[in-house]
Amino acid sequence: MKKRMLAGIVALFLCIPFVLAQEIPQEVVSAFSAGKAADLTRYFGDKVTLVFQGNSRQMDKQKATAALQEFFAKKKVKGFSVNHQGRRDESSFLIGTLNTQQEKFRVNCFLRRVQDKCLIHQIRIDKINE
Repeated sequence: MKKRMLAGIVALFLCIPFVLAQEIPQEVVSAFSAGKAADLTRYFGDKVTLVFQGNSRQMDKQKATAALQEFFAKKKVKGFSVNHQGRRDESSFLIGTLNTQQEKFRVNCFLRRVQDKCLIHQIRIDKINE
């Protein structure tokens, strides 16, 4: 019994670093996959910079959500795949490919850790020329 309990405690401590190493919340990836801007809103900071095809605009949560929702509705999202993600100090990033009905886009999403919460401060979406 003691061996099982000890093995369980050791396994728990071995798993903790892997859980803490998750840079990007899975809900963010799911929101891009489904084209649901509203699901991204809870991860927005007070101000979010959106960069569409090189045009950069800083806006509040509501305007950023509306702009993304309009983009997702217009392009008709079919899926999203993560190409790379990483973390440095209190920042993390995600690079992925957004598949739409007619085009593919490269998505760069940058997050900062603020009071134990990952908040998106920039999303960049650029068309992939194939």
